[in-house]
Amino acid sequence: MRIGRKPIVAVVVLGLLCACRRAPPDDSAAIAEQVKDAFVHAWDGYERFAWGHDQLLPLTGGARDWYGVSFYMTPVDAFDTMLLMDLTEQAAEAKTLILDSLSFDKDVSVQVFEVTIRLLGGLLSAYQMDGDPKFLALATDLADRLLPAFGSPTGMPFRFVNLRTGVTEGPVSNPAEIGTLMLEFGTLSKLTGKPVYYDTAKRAVVALYDRRSSPGLVGSRIDVRTGEWRSTSSHVSGGIDSYYEYLLKSWRLFGDEDFHRMWETSIAAVNQYLADTTATGLWYAHVDMNTGDRTATRFGALDAFLPAVLALGGDLDHAKRLMESCYRMWTTFGIEPEELDYSTMEVIAPAYPLRPENIESAYYLYHVTGDQRYRDMGRTMFESLLEHTRVENGFAALSSVVTMEKADQMESFFLAETLKYAYLLFAPAGTLDFDAITFNTEAHPLQPTWQ
Repeated sequence: MRIGRKPIVAVVVLGLLCACRRAPPDDSAAIAEQVKDAFVHAWDGYERFAWGHDQLLPLTGGARDWYGVSFYMTPVDAFDTMLLMDLTEQAAEAKTLILDSLSFDKDVSVQVFEVTIRLLGGLLSAYQMDGDPKFLALATDLADRLLPAFGSPTGMPFRFVNLRTGVTEGPVSNPAEIGTLMLEFGTLSKLTGKPVYYDTAKRAVVALYDRRSSPGLVGSRIDVRTGEWRSTSSHVSGGIDSYYEYLLKSWRLFGDEDFHRMWETSIAAVNQYLADTTATGLWYAHVDMNTGDRTATRFGALDAFLPAVLALGGDLDHAKRLMESCYRMWTTFGIEPEELDYSTMEVIAPAYPLRPENIESAYYLYHVTGDQRYRDMGRTMFESLLEHTRVENGFAALSSVVTMEKADQMESFFLAETLKYAYLLFAPAGTLDFDAITFNTEAHPLQPTWQ
C-alpha cells in the first residue's frame, strides 16, 4: 500500500497488517465493500462541500468549524480509516491537506478532551501507520500547547486551554475529560522519549482515582482546583464512560501495573453497584457514588461502549449479556436513541448523532468469541444506517429515532469510528492485528512500537 508517493513504513505495516484469526463467512467481503462504499460516499460529500473545514453539514451542503478556524478534524480523524480500507487516493489527498495546511498556532480556546482524542490521537496513528515525521511534529506541537491545561493545584486538567496563550478555562470537569488523555499523551512520550507527557497525564488520572468514594465510585463533576465533587451521580454514561475504558487500555498499551490496579478495583465497584438485571436484560444504572443507591434507570448510546471494554478485560459473562441489551436498544427503535429508561424501554433523548459504540462492541465481541451472532448484529446496525441516515451529500445524524427526522450534522467520528468498526467487523484477512494495537476512544489504532 502506498499513500501518495511515499511507501508506508514496513515495520509499522507488519504491526498493523497481518493475518486475522478467522476466515470470514461468504458474504463478509461484500458487506465490507458496502461499508467501504459508504465511507467513500461520506468523504466525497466532505470534499465537495466542506473541504478544508472541520466537518460537513450534509443536508445543506455546508461546513462547520468548531472554533471559527479549521483544525481539519474530518481529514485527521478519517486518515487511518482510509489506510485500513486501502483507499490510497483519498488518503493521499487527506495527507496533503493536513501537512500543507494544519497549524495549531491559533488564538483560540479548545476543549482539551475532544482535541486530544480526535486530533492528537489521529496524528499519532497517522505517524505510526504512514511513517511521515511531519505527523509526529504536529502531534508534539499540539501536545505542548495543551500541557498548560494541567496546571491546576490537583494536576487534573482544566477543560479548555488557549492554544497560543496557554490561558485555561473550565475548572469544573468530569472523569471522562480528565481520564481520557493517557493513551495519547503516553504514546507521544514513548515516541519522542520525553516523559513529561506520560507523567502529566498519569498524574491527572491518579489524582482523580484517589478521590473515588468509599464504595470505589467516581461522580460526574469535579472541581480540578480543589478536588471537590460537584455531582455525586455515578454511571457509565457520557462524562464518565471513557475514564474506565482508559484505565484498562493504558495497562494494555503501556504495561503499567498502576493502571491494572486502578482498573480492577474500579470495574469491581461498577459491577457491584451499577449492574442491574431486569426483565429487559442486563443494564448499568445511575447511582449515588457515596452510597451506591440507585438514582435512575437510564442507559444510552454512549453507554454501549461497555460490552467492548468488558470483553477486552476478560469478563465475557457481563459483556455478552450487556451486548444483548445494547442490541435490543438499537432494534427496538430501528436505531438506538441517545438515552432511554431501560425499566420501561421508553425514549428519554431521541437523537442519534451517528455514534459508533454499539457497532464497536459488536466488533469486539466477535473478535473475542468468534460468534457469528455479533457479525449479524453489526450487519443489522449498518443496514439501518444506510436506510435511515444516508443522504445525497453524505450521512446525516437523526434528531429523533422515533420519527427518523434528520439533522444537519456528520461528526468526524462517523468516519473515524462508526464506519471503521463496521468495516473491521467484516474486513478480509490481513486488515488488522487486533492484538498488536490498542484503539483510543476515537478508534485511532496505537501500537507499542517502542517495545
